[in-house]
Amino acid sequence: MVRLARVVMAVVLAGVGLLVPASAPAVAATMADVVPVPVVTQPTSATYTLPSGASVFTQAGSADVGTYLAAILRRSTGYALPIATAGSGEPTSGISLLLTGADPSVGAQGYQLDVTAAAVVLRAQTATGLFNGVQTLRQLLPAEIESPTVRPGPWTVPGGRIVDYPRFAYRGAMLDVARHFHPVATVKQYIDRIALYKINYLHLHLSDDQGWRIVVDSWPRLATYGGSTQVGGGPGGYYTKAQFQEIVAYAASRHITVVPEIDMPGHTNAALASYADLNCNGVAPALYTGTAVGFSSLCTTKEITYTFVNDVLTELAALTPGPYLHIGGDEADATSAAQYAAFMNRVQPMVTGKSKTVMGWHQIGASAVQHSAGRVVQFWGTGTSDSSVTTAVSRGAKVVMSPSNKAYLDMKYTNSTPIGLSWAGLIEVQTAYEWNPGTHVSGVPATAVLGVEAPMWSETIVTEDHIEFMAFPRLPAIAELGWSPWSTHNWTAFRARLAVQGPRWTIMGIDFYRSPQIAWPTTGSTVRYEAENAAITLGVAEANHAGYSGTGFVNYDSAVGSNVQWTVSTPAAGTATLRIRYANGSTTNRPMDITVNGALVADELSFTGTGAWATWQTRTLTVTLPAGTSTVRATATTAIGGPNVDYLEVQR
Repeated sequence: MVRLARVVMAVVLAGVGLLVPASAPAVAATMADVVPVPVVTQPTSATYTLPSGASVFTQAGSADVGTYLAAILRRSTGYALPIATAGSGEPTSGISLLLTGADPSVGAQGYQLDVTAAAVVLRAQTATGLFNGVQTLRQLLPAEIESPTVRPGPWTVPGGRIVDYPRFAYRGAMLDVARHFHPVATVKQYIDRIALYKINYLHLHLSDDQGWRIVVDSWPRLATYGGSTQVGGGPGGYYTKAQFQEIVAYAASRHITVVPEIDMPGHTNAALASYADLNCNGVAPALYTGTAVGFSSLCTTKEITYTFVNDVLTELAALTPGPYLHIGGDEADATSAAQYAAFMNRVQPMVTGKSKTVMGWHQIGASAVQHSAGRVVQFWGTGTSDSSVTTAVSRGAKVVMSPSNKAYLDMKYTNSTPIGLSWAGLIEVQTAYEWNPGTHVSGVPATAVLGVEAPMWSETIVTEDHIEFMAFPRLPAIAELGWSPWSTHNWTAFRARLAVQGPRWTIMGIDFYRSPQIAWPTTGSTVRYEAENAAITLGVAEANHAGYSGTGFVNYDSAVGSNVQWTVSTPAAGTATLRIRYANGSTTNRPMDITVNGALVADELSFTGTGAWATWQTRTLTVTLPAGTSTVRATATTAIGGPNVDYLEVQR
């Protein structure tokens, strides 16, 4: 559909981008803005400005990273940015990605970045190091570089040198796809988000009481029956082997390794419901859609249980090029300590026998559980001491730190956070940042810490919007703990650097939590306009669902042209950010046209399904508004009508 109004302003949509005024100038970044903070930063007075005829120069082994960088830059600059082979001499123009000449200190994951007025030169010892350097380079360009449509620039990079490498080798994020299933597209989006901050492991929690999310050919009912539901009784879902491999490959293209988890012997009701023989009494329980834990267990005294576990691990190992298989092991309350140890002592050799390293929650470090070579225990406790962790470390295990009261991204920020849990405590940004993984657990020296991980359990996490809201801005805090040297740790400096990330997230369509602890850049206040107070055509104001704001919301009729029109007031002309809050009870996209003062600014903006009428999401766009009164209209463009709309917010 071609609309003349498309030429009025450039369009970028939340979730698929943001709407931005075509004439907005790019704001220069500085070397003091980078998150995670680099090891060494040496700014100069030089500035590099990317010219329209620039090239990206690569060597053998760096072409893939060059292609990735060029694709990002082409979207917003409109420049051709061809990929060319780097010469043998010192680069004199463009952006060079080189696998030679880096400072030896950068190691396998670090990089050296040199910016002069003539050229940008990124050096590393590996493609992974170059990829990490690209994430820093993105932050040194104006925030508008993240726009999916062409912006005017100028595209400047501050001059100087950065030498950077991680404190810990493992910097992870975990996504629970078992409590609520998240499709491939959502996982890919999360991979792109976590890669921004040099996260290099994605831990996927693939099984739990509420759902089994990966096809196992030798036990097909695990997916088709065990994967058929989720918390609250929704439709559930699962990944085919091809889909899981698609996720693994996409993560690898972002230099992220997938760690698959099959939780056992507890958290197994979905498996027990699928196969009666896995139960000690031979009776399959009903599928489970609640959130209580600790009641389920595989029958650890039956031989078929170990046949089952070996089959599952064999097929999963074949799909997983990474080094780790995560076997869970937490909250096995329905299993005696002796049975638990006997089970783990049989299962761990299955993992190592498939040339994989055992990873599990810290309970696998219990003294009665034998140690396997290279074993990794993941600490999730709320305290600062744990005998199973220190026992495991004394036997040679490494630890991934994920204290639930510091690193769990599904914990509420405050009591008023609309989603999330609070059993481990409330976690504001400062709480997520103010701890030291190298000293957090007594008896565990920094040399025994493999790294950090930020888990996101999904009892209340239903949508992509939920994931982003709970991850940002806390995920960058955990990422900095994993990457940056402890000597750089400073809350005051971090909160200033974090604030600069806000405009980038807005341009990328990330619906982040605007923590009052951070001085987010803003040009004014936010005004909310409730939908039930707007002009309504072919719709009705209702109050029959939970979670809405004000006195109600608007339910669009099932008709093309049904709309809500708000009248907004702005004291002066300028840029404004619009946020429309909506809920769509199905999985169906219900697109709408958005107009401002009668001019189309978003052609069939996607309002994707939220899965429940009380599950609210936002779509965000930025427009130029004149001084005085304006009208903003959201009009359904399909016969199924629009979603329920709660309110419009206008931020100046």
